[in-house]
Amino acid sequence: MDFDFYGHQLVCHRVPAEAPRGHVAPVDGDAVPVPHCGVVLSLTAWRQLAERLRASGVAFRIEPRLRFAGEVGEQGTFFVEDPSGNVLEFKGFADLSQLFERASSTRR
Repeated sequence: MDFDFYGHQLVCHRVPAEAPRGHVAPVDGDAVPVPHCGVVLSLTAWRQLAERLRASGVAFRIEPRLRFAGEVGEQGTFFVEDPSGNVLEFKGFADLSQLFERASSTRR
């Protein structure tokens, strides 16, 4: 479920109370780590960041890719872990106005 949190995207996943750390939720063919925190960038800035991280040898939890390609809400996405093990998602939008638009519900 997505919320507009003062202009930021807050995504909440229903997780069973007994779910261990490392739980994942299926999103457009990826096993998305739950919980995670994210940042939204322009698609250009997202691509530049992905290239810098790759060149620095950062391991991706989920490799950079285009999610919901050709649909409303199309976005670049990748996931990394910080040194404390927190999972971070970085999203990139060509059209930032689509941040709260929904891709096909069958793909989430």
